[in-house]
Amino acid sequence: MKRPIIYAHRGASAYAPENTGSAFTKAIEMGAGGIELDIHMSKDGHLMVIHDESLNRTSNGKGLVKDLSLDELKDLDFGSWFDSSFKGERILTLEECLDLLEGWDGILNVEIKSGPILYDGIEEKLVKVLSEYKMIDRTIVSSFNHYSLLAIKQLEPELKTGILYMAGLVEPWIYAQRLGAEAIHPYFFNIQPPIVKGCKENGIMMNPFTVDKAEYILAMARAGVDGIITNVPDIALNTIKALDKGV
Repeated sequence: MKRPIIYAHRGASAYAPENTGSAFTKAIEMGAGGIELDIHMSKDGHLMVIHDESLNRTSNGKGLVKDLSLDELKDLDFGSWFDSSFKGERILTLEECLDLLEGWDGILNVEIKSGPILYDGIEEKLVKVLSEYKMIDRTIVSSFNHYSLLAIKQLEPELKTGILYMAGLVEPWIYAQRLGAEAIHPYFFNIQPPIVKGCKENGIMMNPFTVDKAEYILAMARAGVDGIITNVPDIALNTIKALDKGV
């Protein structure tokens, strides 16, 4: 049985502040085969690696990412909220993140955060950066805004896309094919036998999120998913290794 790729969700976000250099470095050290991150856009048009549209939860700043310039965002502390040992952690641009990942040979999953705030031109900027870094063939772009995924396909048909969703869609592989997407990225409770069968028969990858408990990781692996998005890549990797040993 083919084993799933383990994607570190916002990096190894159970052990370091999410979407930061520390979290990504930790994920690589743990052996993650994939890294998932999120992008918003700053006031002056930079792609910023952060999950929320607001700065309030993961920094010592207030307000929205879109209302601050790159320099203003760089002045903020994105580590202390998680633990004092990460004090002074700075937000990354997508380019800085890709520089950090140089030499790592895994798969990148970039989630476009496009809603409730819409960022004009974010898809074009993302394709440009991925092209410049020669990452088109090693990236899956995902989003809950499926219009963004359609835009990505129009801009760069070779760039893989993954449809993020929460609800229990019927025959999601048909919807994925309609959008030209290569993958579905459902909340993991939606991985049911008919969906596994339909996706496998139609060549659609399944990368469920966010799977942190060993028993659920094991269930996803046994179901035959292609990737598992998790906050705890070490636990996921050890669980998969145990499966290989027949435990």
